[in-house]
Amino acid sequence: MFNWFKTAILMAAIMALFGVVGAMLGGGQGMMLALVFGGAMNLLAYWFSDAMVLRMYNAQEVDETSAPQLWRMVRELSQAAGLPMPRVYLIDEAQPNAFATGRNPEHAAVAATTGILQLLSARELRGVIAHELAHIKHRDILISTISATVAGAISALAQFGMFFGSRDGERSNPVVSILIMIVAPIAAMLIQFAISRAREFEADRGGAGISRDPNALADALGKIDRYARGLPMEAAEAHPATAQMMIINPLSGGGVAGLFSTHPSTEERIARLRAMA
Repeated sequence: MFNWFKTAILMAAIMALFGVVGAMLGGGQGMMLALVFGGAMNLLAYWFSDAMVLRMYNAQEVDETSAPQLWRMVRELSQAAGLPMPRVYLIDEAQPNAFATGRNPEHAAVAATTGILQLLSARELRGVIAHELAHIKHRDILISTISATVAGAISALAQFGMFFGSRDGERSNPVVSILIMIVAPIAAMLIQFAISRAREFEADRGGAGISRDPNALADALGKIDRYARGLPMEAAEAHPATAQMMIINPLSGGGVAGLFSTHPSTEERIARLRAMA
């Protein structure tokens, strides 16, 4: 419940930031243009997100014949979660990772790498699949699309202000305007990342409830984190915007501060799951 409340507060914050920046730099017309443009781009991504992301990772759909253990596990857990059976995909990647995508529970897919199937026990893999199903149940693709739309609109407004000045540039303090143009997109990005981290915590909690085994997911996260650090994933490096979808950050960059991470620290996630158990 706390993470849902935190998400609501962060969504309100990014909308408020959009309103302030829009009023100062673009006015009502500029705000509407930025929001419509960003919304159109992200609506397209939202509607076709599953096909686009699965194609980026060269994911291959499997069934009960080609991947019986994985397919039956997804079926069992989706029934436990009260969800329609999603499509199941395998990604031929050594890095252990997994993600869920799709615009709603009726059009959803779960994808896992061959590396994660080799690394985890069946019990640990159940925890991971349950986590991904929790993302589907919580409609996190929709939440991330909305936050990305507003963050993109804020960046568009800042660029508009940089090239054309604020809507009432003669009366505005130029120093304040420049600061807004620089700081606002960074602030929007930080809020967007914070929303993503809150949704990961909530998916951990929801997944633990679906699998009824918080320790299984905790054990899986520890293993995945250790192995993923040394195994780069080319598709994720080529499309870093998709990193937030993964159960563990697949990118190799190691010096990024926590504020700029789309995922909470693995240690904190494990600690919360242990406390649930």
